[in-house]
Amino acid sequence: MTLRMPQGVASSSRRETGANVLDTEIAQLKAESLGSIGTQVETAVARLKAFDAAGAPDPARRAALLDAAAEKAWAFMIQRELCGLRHWDAVVKAYGIPREVLNRMGRVKTG
Repeated sequence: MTLRMPQGVASSSRRETGANVLDTEIAQLKAESLGSIGTQVETAVARLKAFDAAGAPDPARRAALLDAAAEKAWAFMIQRELCGLRHWDAVVKAYGIPREVLNRMGRVKTG
C-alpha cells in the first residue's frame, strides 16, 4: 500500500527527496500500526461484550477477557500518543471501551 499526498496539498515547487519519501513511509507505517491495534481493541472489546451477553458465570474467564481488552486498549493509547494523537475521549466512545476496561489499563501482573 502506498500513500501519496493529494496534489492540492503538495507543493509544486517541492521536489521529492529522500527525506520526503522517508516521511511518507513513516506516516504509512504509523497509519498501519494504528489500524492494526485498533482492530485488536475492537476484537477484544467485542469478545468481552459477547461473554457478558451470554451470561456465563465464569469470573476467571471474564477477568481474563477484561485483562486482554485492557492490554490492547493500553497498547493502542501508547501507540496513539507516539503518533502525536492526544485526545483519548473520542476513541473511548468510538470503540465503546467500557469503564471497567479503562480502569485496568496499565496494570502490572505479578506472580
